[in-house]
Amino acid sequence: MSRPNLAEILDGRKVVCCVGSGGVGKTTTAAAIALQFAVDGKRVLVLTIDPARRLANSLGLESLGNRETRIDPKLFAAAGLQPKGEMWAMMLDLKLTWDELVTKQSASRAQAEDILKNRIYQTLSTAMAGSLEYMAMEKVYEVASSGRFDAVVLDTPPTSNALDFLHAADRILGVLDNNAMRIILGPMLKASKVGFRLLAVPSSLVLKTLSRFTGAEFLKDLAAFMLAFEGMFEGFKDRAARVNKLMRSPEAAFVLVTSPTPLTIQEALFFHGALKADGVPTSAVIVNRVQRDPRRLGGPDNPAALREALQLAGLKDENELAQRLGKTLTEQATLADLDRREIARLEGTLKATPLFTVPRLRKDVHDLTGLWQIDNCLFAGGE
Repeated sequence: MSRPNLAEILDGRKVVCCVGSGGVGKTTTAAAIALQFAVDGKRVLVLTIDPARRLANSLGLESLGNRETRIDPKLFAAAGLQPKGEMWAMMLDLKLTWDELVTKQSASRAQAEDILKNRIYQTLSTAMAGSLEYMAMEKVYEVASSGRFDAVVLDTPPTSNALDFLHAADRILGVLDNNAMRIILGPMLKASKVGFRLLAVPSSLVLKTLSRFTGAEFLKDLAAFMLAFEGMFEGFKDRAARVNKLMRSPEAAFVLVTSPTPLTIQEALFFHGALKADGVPTSAVIVNRVQRDPRRLGGPDNPAALREALQLAGLKDENELAQRLGKTLTEQATLADLDRREIARLEGTLKATPLFTVPRLRKDVHDLTGLWQIDNCLFAGGE
């Protein structure tokens, strides 16, 4: 059976989401896919939310910010590449992205300022669970719909549950339009329309009880926040619906990234199942850091043959070098066999999903040359 072509799988996609658990190489995979797109002639943006700056390091950059940064053509030339397109990169700034969205959706500057200075909003936009994922989806939608780029490649948050990422918008919108809280805070919301001086003391029994646990100031901030957001919720809801539609359309591709250890393979299978249950197909699976089998190229692999090879090369077998080399080769071959078993287990379970492997590289990826090595494995079938 012929090996599927990753270029064909991703052809025509406006959004490529690299998903999976943490520490499996999602960031470098996303950067490598974006690099291939740029070489092929696309104007592509790779977007990360990783504050550890791994994307910047893999691109040979000192830093990235919340604005698109074009990869200098000199970096391509240094790697021996001549791209037909352009490659851009950025790292999501959670707070700034929230602020930009609020400013854009507000009916007036005064409404935006009331929200931006509210302490509940400041917590929502920096620390609430799901906030990072929601803003990542928002930024992808903004860039993809702007027409500035042919494709966006997203390095998603590390998570063991795909639904955390896909349903982040629903959770955040649930906070913004919480009917139960509107009922409880009804007296304070009404009072706030007259003047916040009336909010000094909660009036109802429920509010008085709540204020003992949360404090009256918190309730005032919450009421002010919900009042400031009045009239904006429908805009947020409509935008979230358009984001969900894009991510579930043929224009988006989800690439599941993993490594060949038993735990990460199990997490990948769980992740794939969660995506499938949510109606999102996995376009491809990429297994990173696969141990090379030293026997794949033939050659001496036992102490006697290695001793002879050393002699032919004019080297002395000092300190039992041939014996130690033989032991090392055996250990590497054993690790390669273990990796093969795990990959076979993954491939056997996900029979309909194209699977690609990237061998363990000899050094960490810190420039376009390293990323191009990955592309040779993913797109050209090389090693």
